[in-house]
Amino acid sequence: MPAPDAPAGPAATEPAPAPNGLVYVLNSGEANILVLDAATREEVRRIPVLREVHHLALTPDGSTLMIGDSGANEMLFLNPATGEMVKREPLSNPYHLGFSPDGKHLVITSLRRDQVDIYGWDGQALTLQARLRMPDMPSHIAFSPDSKLAYVTLQGNNLLTAIDLQTQEPVWKLDVGPQPAGVTWHEGKLLVGIMGRDYVAVVNPESRQVERRIKVGRGAHAIFPAPPKEGRPGLLYVTSRVDSRITVLDPATLETIKVLDVPGGPDCVSFDLQGRLWVTQRWIGRVAMVDPETGTLENQPVGRSPHGVLFQPVATPVPVAASAPATSPAPIGGVSLVAPAAAAEAPAA
Repeated sequence: MPAPDAPAGPAATEPAPAPNGLVYVLNSGEANILVLDAATREEVRRIPVLREVHHLALTPDGSTLMIGDSGANEMLFLNPATGEMVKREPLSNPYHLGFSPDGKHLVITSLRRDQVDIYGWDGQALTLQARLRMPDMPSHIAFSPDSKLAYVTLQGNNLLTAIDLQTQEPVWKLDVGPQPAGVTWHEGKLLVGIMGRDYVAVVNPESRQVERRIKVGRGAHAIFPAPPKEGRPGLLYVTSRVDSRITVLDPATLETIKVLDVPGGPDCVSFDLQGRLWVTQRWIGRVAMVDPETGTLENQPVGRSPHGVLFQPVATPVPVAASAPATSPAPIGGVSLVAPAAAAEAPAA
């Protein structure tokens, strides 16, 4: 039997160091992309853009980071290991973007122009295959695992719509609730954040019905699955921008496990190699690093209205001096890279 003054549990250990990597933060209200060293949270570079960046996606081989400047009608191509600009291409109003699981298509929603564009991707270049008129306010995208269907939320008319990527035509639509935003495929169901209310709609794509509504918090925005562990699906993290919280759901039962308080309108989430969350705090111009086990939070200023975020593991990030000017891409067609005032951001709850 231990002595009465023996410790009740194991000795405290030092917190694990942050893994090497870069964190990309898209400042939609400040017309720039901030690149941070994940271990030190020091600024590596600040990349000016023309107008308003919102969302990003890695190419299927992971070699290129694509970032849509929706206000400038431009796609930016970056080296994700360094943050260096590779090229820029004109492209119509890229708001949200995502590659199909088979890597053959890139789907882009244009929230302001009420269109969904389907591009072919051959590993090197994009080819526009179809442009669909899709009122009202196409927002976020998910895919069926077999890459046959793309699912798009329409914020303006409460709909979730399915698009056949072979025929490139809509095949069904369903009213899921006011201002649907993020949509995720999970275990044969579609989970939709209902930004105009406080719940996630669970949609059966076979019966085309809302089977369940999971209360999470006002301004339910998007669902972010953590990386799988030991072949099992990771926990689901749901951001609620109005109530400033992240609700953690069990991937098997979809029951709430815990609620993490994240002030300032948590929006997008990316996971580092140790499972910590990098979260954009949309209303206060900060990015937070959240420990999902303890709920402890550290944050720092990044820029106005940060939206998309990505943790990118790299071997040895090499920061540049904070005072050094960020590498600027060459202008296209003589357009100056001095950023004008950002256009109004995407509607919120």
